[in-house]
Amino acid sequence: MSEHRRKPPQPQGGGRAASRRAAQQHPGRGAGPGREAPGAPPGGAYGDPSVHGNRADARRAAQRPATGRGRPGGSGGGSRKRFIDYPRAGKSGWKRFVPSWKLVGGSLLGFFAVIIAGAGVGIAMVGTPDVNKAAKAQNNVFQWADGTQMVATGGSTNRQIVTIDQIPMSMRNAVIAAENESFETDKGVDPMGIARAVVNMATGGSTQGGSTITQQYVKNMYLDSEQTLKRKVTELFIAIKLGTTEEKDTVLAGYLNTAYFGRDAYGIQAAARAYFGKDAKDLNPSESAFLAALLKGPNLYNPDGGIGSAATPEANEKRARARWAWVLDREVAVHRMEPSERAQYKDFPARVDLAQASGMTGQTGYLVEVAKAYVMKTADISAEKMALGGYTIRTTFQKPKVDALTKAVEDTRNDFLDEKKRPEYDTFVQFGAASVDVKTGAIVALYGGPGWDHKHFTNNANTSGVPVGSTWKPYVLAAAMEYGTQNSKGAGISPSSKYNANDNTVINDRSGKPLLGPDGQPFKQKNESEYPYGYVTLNEAMEKSINVPFAQLVFDVGHSKVRQVAKATGILDESMDENNNASFALGTSTPSAIRMADSYATFAASGTHHEPFSVLAVTKDGVKVPGFEAPKESRAMDNSVADNITKVLRNVVENGTGTKAKKLGRPAAGKTGTTDQNKSAWFVGYTPELSTSVTLFRSDPTSKDKKLMSMNHVGGVDSIHGGDIPAVIWTEYMREALKGTPVKDFPEAEDIGVVADAAGAPSPSPSASVSPSTSPSSSPSPSPSTSVSPSPSQGGKPCKPRPWNLNCDPQTAAGTSTGAGGDTAGGSTDVPTTPPPGRPGRQGGTTSWGSIMGTQG
Repeated sequence: MSEHRRKPPQPQGGGRAASRRAAQQHPGRGAGPGREAPGAPPGGAYGDPSVHGNRADARRAAQRPATGRGRPGGSGGGSRKRFIDYPRAGKSGWKRFVPSWKLVGGSLLGFFAVIIAGAGVGIAMVGTPDVNKAAKAQNNVFQWADGTQMVATGGSTNRQIVTIDQIPMSMRNAVIAAENESFETDKGVDPMGIARAVVNMATGGSTQGGSTITQQYVKNMYLDSEQTLKRKVTELFIAIKLGTTEEKDTVLAGYLNTAYFGRDAYGIQAAARAYFGKDAKDLNPSESAFLAALLKGPNLYNPDGGIGSAATPEANEKRARARWAWVLDREVAVHRMEPSERAQYKDFPARVDLAQASGMTGQTGYLVEVAKAYVMKTADISAEKMALGGYTIRTTFQKPKVDALTKAVEDTRNDFLDEKKRPEYDTFVQFGAASVDVKTGAIVALYGGPGWDHKHFTNNANTSGVPVGSTWKPYVLAAAMEYGTQNSKGAGISPSSKYNANDNTVINDRSGKPLLGPDGQPFKQKNESEYPYGYVTLNEAMEKSINVPFAQLVFDVGHSKVRQVAKATGILDESMDENNNASFALGTSTPSAIRMADSYATFAASGTHHEPFSVLAVTKDGVKVPGFEAPKESRAMDNSVADNITKVLRNVVENGTGTKAKKLGRPAAGKTGTTDQNKSAWFVGYTPELSTSVTLFRSDPTSKDKKLMSMNHVGGVDSIHGGDIPAVIWTEYMREALKGTPVKDFPEAEDIGVVADAAGAPSPSPSASVSPSTSPSSSPSPSPSTSVSPSPSQGGKPCKPRPWNLNCDPQTAAGTSTGAGGDTAGGSTDVPTTPPPGRPGRQGGTTSWGSIMGTQG
């Protein structure tokens, strides 16, 4: 063997074995004093530096982190790096916890990768909307109280899908300008738009929406879905998918074919027909701007009005006009309309009559309107959801009673009014009525007007703005019975308490000082008659509906107490007059006929109040919707107070202004009311079973302000009072509605309260409280002396025995009735003398400041 291939001799203790022993030696275990490091050469100039290193080497060794056996940085095994270096190796102190830019960048990339992957999966999994499926809206079925069908309305009958070429460019421009300026370039969502909307709302700026047209289209497809996070994420994914996969024209057409425009119209074609009586393709830019304005919310922008106190026709009209103008201006601002073209559209577009009238004849439209509003409020259902249909609504309305009320009104109207003969007086005379079950508060019947098929869309049973006159006086008396007066030291007073009833009596405020009129002089309240009644009991003042006692009583008891009593019986705050004047006691407040009937039902139920309701049950696609149980009863006043009010109001029917109601032939209580200048007349009455209110007023339903007009000379008579036409209608209806119902009497009223006469009342004596003849007077009222003759006023010929003509009442001697029923805001009621022959009304009193401020009885 060659010399050079021979292995060199290995030093003793060296070689591979020594290397292995050195590697297996415990890390950190150095060669101590007197110990030789294994594997070290036996000597020479190159000694082991680990044993005899300098100070710098020692410092560097001390600064190295101590490592355990087999760990990274330890000797013998090499260095193994961690996948995520956090806390960071090689750093000390707080620096160990500061992430490196590599870690931050990697984390962000990973996060976005996960988001993008998840979004991709989500977008791939969701489907796209099908506009044709959305078009399959169902009808809403309204039923009578007995479960039989009243009407099926809404749903698919008022939707028609149109293609984008049938939607005019003016409509597309208006919607894009108003709803989503970046529609043609965005990808279905607009992050900047969302951020801008958040900033605007946070800073109190304009409430510009953050949703794109694509997102709104998706929302339209999920109206029946719950408002959950899952739904929101799903909508976002669908919007992104549509924004990247669908043509913009397809999305825009889908949106306009599914959007809700009001008037039960879903989609642009139905909306064009509903508001303008034309096809969508024929819309002009002004009409397109109007429909685009409705997309902000038909409930608040449809000039017909909507649900809620803020959605009156007047308020909606104002909002719609402003939004319409803004849309047109916005089109110019985003270069979708030339300024010269914008200048052509200065007039708000005219609309056709409400097309919903088709199929809604007679009272059906009003019944559906009331029930639908109740359902939407009770179950918090939007107008859009309701219009999609699928609801079966069982109402409280009883068809026989609705028919009876309609017949009573129409028969009297046809007999009483002649618009051709007396167009200047008999036009625009309107009737409204409502009937409520005393035991439950269920609305069993109403009369809202001639019907939608007669172009009368205002529901007179649920209208506001018609003062109730002296039908308000029972609340003043009830408050005095419940809370007492200044004269009773807080104790409830008796209806036998006496008050001055003379015409032109000065009214004192709560401090006992004369109430001052606008001229700075003491205010004197007028009655309708100048008859000198003297001091009368409150019972007699109610019977004859004399104004002066109640004008003083409201100050003695306090206006707030009267409001408290009225509210407890169901009268809404917003319908009450806010003025604390004398006329407040005489009926300047304007509750609806529904609320008045329900409120008087509280007296009939001995002080137990039930909120009025119109729906017994609701199902959606066969599933019962919760929340439609009858409202719980509440205690409005002590039963003795309510029963005494009933006793006083029975006297009104038996002996006072409401004697026409005696024809009912069963126990009944009620109150008449007539307002200043004969602008409205009421009769509200009840039996133990039913409470019904009837109102008569004159107003042009097509006018903007719905201003009330005087009813003097309507029907060929000087004036109309609550005891005339309203009382006749009430009696005719109640007779038919209660046919077959056993006669039941009211609870007997116990004597309550203390007799607390007003200041100046004479000492108790048999002659002091009731008889008008003992009152100081120079002579009887000037006109009654001429009215004793029972002869008719029509040239001496026998008058036609009309039911509303007091002097032709076959049940009563001609010309001997106690009065014309009703009362008016300048003076109450029936004078205890015969009215002029052939006239169902009485001569009105002169108007004073007190009557100008409100109603007269």
